[in-house]
Amino acid sequence: MNISLCIATYRRPERLAALLDDLVRQQLLPNEIVVVDNDAAGSARAVVEQRRKLGAAFPIYYDIQPVKNISLTRNRTVELANGDWIAFIDDDERAPAAWLKQLAETVTRCSADGVLGPVQPVVPAYAPAWIRKGDFYAWARMQTGAVIPLNKLRFGNVLLHGALLRDGPAPFDQGYGLTGGEDGDLLCRLVRRGARIVWCDEAVVHEPVEAARLSLRWLLLRALRGGQDFARHKLAGRLGDLTTAGRARLFLRALVQSTIAGGLALLSWPFGRHRAVYWLLKASANLGKISIFLGWHYQEYGSKAA
Repeated sequence: MNISLCIATYRRPERLAALLDDLVRQQLLPNEIVVVDNDAAGSARAVVEQRRKLGAAFPIYYDIQPVKNISLTRNRTVELANGDWIAFIDDDERAPAAWLKQLAETVTRCSADGVLGPVQPVVPAYAPAWIRKGDFYAWARMQTGAVIPLNKLRFGNVLLHGALLRDGPAPFDQGYGLTGGEDGDLLCRLVRRGARIVWCDEAVVHEPVEAARLSLRWLLLRALRGGQDFARHKLAGRLGDLTTAGRARLFLRALVQSTIAGGLALLSWPFGRHRAVYWLLKASANLGKISIFLGWHYQEYGSKAA
């Protein structure tokens, strides 16, 4: 398989360097790596140049996309990619040596148009006990070869047939460029057009959880954004056709569920903070759905630190 491996990066030079070290040691080597930096100052350039000096069995291309927008940055990686297949991995993840080979073998064996794998969070030992108990960063997982439901589609660990991304306008909607959710939007559109995307549970990548994410505030905002993503995709018809009555049910259900989850958070607090936070996150996700009806979008990637 002719595979281009695409990485959108933003101000994570140490994490990017570690990832590139992993990628040059893959059992199945990519034909090229494309790194597009969303930092106008080019903070990732030195990392790429150092990796080139250390050696790689394939070219590593580097470019800057200066406008703060994750969709434009991902689109630029696709523009530069030459492979028949395109893999994506986040700049803060670590890839075991068998990772890309496992994705490629699964997509071939299943005659699929794409394959996703799990992102396993690595919570540091110094994290608060309630965070370590709560397992708040984990992905849903499923059996290898299973076709992935629309509401479980996301990036971070994916291999797609390049033709899917080159057939038409730029694949990632820049309207999601500061909020996130561009990955789910794209994958849902592909599936709705007939693409078959399956799961590979063996192709695990690891994501060390950064210190800045070890807080209730970050978890609540991420849950809120997840709820917003779901509502945006639902209202746009990405998860199936939606009638006017369906829109009303979506709003009312979110209102009821947020109220119930808030009450359960209070009731469960005496039984452990992690249990209360679980319900707080459910409440936040449903408030996120409601906020889309009110026209507000949380711009997770809008801050300088994002």
